[in-house]
Amino acid sequence: MKKIAALMWGVAILLVVAACGSNGGSNQGISQEEMDNAENVTIVATNYQFDQTEYRIKKGEVYNIVLDNAEGVHGIEIKGARVKLDNANSSEYFKADKVGEYEIICNIPCGPGHASMVAKLIVEE
Repeated sequence: MKKIAALMWGVAILLVVAACGSNGGSNQGISQEEMDNAENVTIVATNYQFDQTEYRIKKGEVYNIVLDNAEGVHGIEIKGARVKLDNANSSEYFKADKVGEYEIICNIPCGPGHASMVAKLIVEE
């Protein structure tokens, strides 16, 4: 019984540490000048939706991705782009190196409509 309890505590600690992971260091390789000239892309999150279904940006440019929690508590992850934002880290610079579509999801369970919080970041030529 003690072994099971210890194992469960270990798993719980591991999950907490994993949930607090870094944002992937996506500012690496971006110069200060690029950051100074970056255009903001603001993603506004309200309960169970983002303000847009698509956000379009140009390949080769640097953008400051900003999370604005207008209602509720949300975080975002841009899958494949190494961008994760929440209230503690609400902006991140991102260099759009590859043309394509990246899925944006809410990565903080926020209630019954959580699964519908999906949008796309589209990188165009």
